[in-house]
Amino acid sequence: MAKLTIVADITAKSDKIDIVKAELEKLVPTTRAEEGCQQYDLHQDNDNPAHFLFFENWESREAWQKHMNNQHLKDYQAATEGMIEDFAVYEMTHIA
Repeated sequence: MAKLTIVADITAKSDKIDIVKAELEKLVPTTRAEEGCQQYDLHQDNDNPAHFLFFENWESREAWQKHMNNQHLKDYQAATEGMIEDFAVYEMTHIA
């Protein structure tokens, strides 16, 4: 199976930016150490500090699915409940 690229688009509520950012940053070292994770980069929009984006590459969809069920993701979701304005995930296949 081809490598899976994930783009996770997250917008925090304007009064929760610092909390959401801190919680997102906590995900990075743990996720980068997961089996199958090839890239896990967090970005913050220069013009809109409430807008965050993860650019991820995984060996397979199965590796990413395992990541999505890990405890650190559940902890993030609990810690930021009610603080996210918008959230979208895009699964993409690397073609070139």
